[in-house]
Amino acid sequence: MTAQQAPNEPGTKSNEFPPLEQVTKPNLTTKEFCFYTNLAEQTAWLYACKESGPVRPIRIGRRLNWPTQAVKQLCGVA
Repeated sequence: MTAQQAPNEPGTKSNEFPPLEQVTKPNLTTKEFCFYTNLAEQTAWLYACKESGPVRPIRIGRRLNWPTQAVKQLCGVA
């Protein structure tokens, strides 16, 4: 964020993703999962590769989807 960019302008992280409480879709992308859990994308890929992370992803080809309900439980969101 630059000095002239206000916190709620388009393109900032806070507007890119809605609050986790408002997410209703069944699965999250890796980018969304990392935003909500505050992890690096490489860490999420490592968790998926070693199957050692707190949430087990759903694999669709090379892409990973992360169950929204499991991410909400991990983050303590009702």
